[in-house]
Amino acid sequence: MIRTWDARYIRETLELWNREAVKDGYKEFSEESFGELILGNKYFDPRTAFLLFDEDEQLKGFAIGCTGSDLPLGAEAGYITCIVCKGEETMEGHSHLSPPEEENFRLLLESLERRFRLLGKTQGDVLFFNPMMLPWYIPDTPGHEHNNAPGVPVDSRLHRFLLQSGYIERAIECGMYLSLDQFAIPEAIISKERKSEAEGYRIELYDPQRHRGMEEMLIGLGNPLWQQQIPAYAADGAPLIIAAHNGNLAGFAGPVIRQPNGRAFFAGIGVHPDHEGHGLGTVLFFNMCDAFRLAGADYISLFTGNDNPAKSIYEKAGFRTVKSFAIMRRELEQ
Repeated sequence: MIRTWDARYIRETLELWNREAVKDGYKEFSEESFGELILGNKYFDPRTAFLLFDEDEQLKGFAIGCTGSDLPLGAEAGYITCIVCKGEETMEGHSHLSPPEEENFRLLLESLERRFRLLGKTQGDVLFFNPMMLPWYIPDTPGHEHNNAPGVPVDSRLHRFLLQSGYIERAIECGMYLSLDQFAIPEAIISKERKSEAEGYRIELYDPQRHRGMEEMLIGLGNPLWQQQIPAYAADGAPLIIAAHNGNLAGFAGPVIRQPNGRAFFAGIGVHPDHEGHGLGTVLFFNMCDAFRLAGADYISLFTGNDNPAKSIYEKAGFRTVKSFAIMRRELEQ
């Protein structure tokens, strides 16, 4: 029996999350944090959240999705935030699905997809554009966490089930981590920055009184989220590391924000295509890492595509891959 969201079952929902989802590395939810990150999210719709009960009215699983015409891909995509089902211990381990579990996952997925179709969506997506961000713990650290899972954890039960259900793995995102306690900009990067300076570039903090062309730079980078986020952060006065050429923005890294838990938060790093080939991305990134160290951040965590050339920059800075996530999609039959 499946019903749409009912706040009377929040305790059972959280118990299920904290028993099952944490096995895949997700952070526990309290009623307060669940209310803030999920129920209080402006994209939460109780008609796109489902509860699965057995014949004894015991909660066996739940699923949450979201949509929004103002989201990236919002016209066609319904986003799967999570599907969590009560697990059974098997010899194959947590990632193995027993037949009853597989049926529960199927019922919940079908409910989400039915809702997406009703709203006119043509595809189901597990993607980092989902505005409902699920924090996860970084393995082998003292409780350090990342604020968003960019996809479904590879080899999790949900990952395997989605593959069986026709969802295509479009990319693998690498969750990467760096402790900042001993970070220093190496001499090779300092030399690279001197070379870029000789070519007329300056790596410095963004100053709206001195620098121009933010909109043009962000349009050239082609990331719709950055086009929204970066001007907003700059308007709020958050430090932004930029590369400037004759006062015009050529690239950015940041913003530089230390979160209360010690994590370094930044939205991204990018260099306009017209200014590629000068080593600016590497120099920007190392300068941003050092700015976080000086700001008192304990660590940086980020995710990037497994085939993204920027991954080598992160590895040069000392980052290591700590977790892998699958970006997945299925076209929905109308």
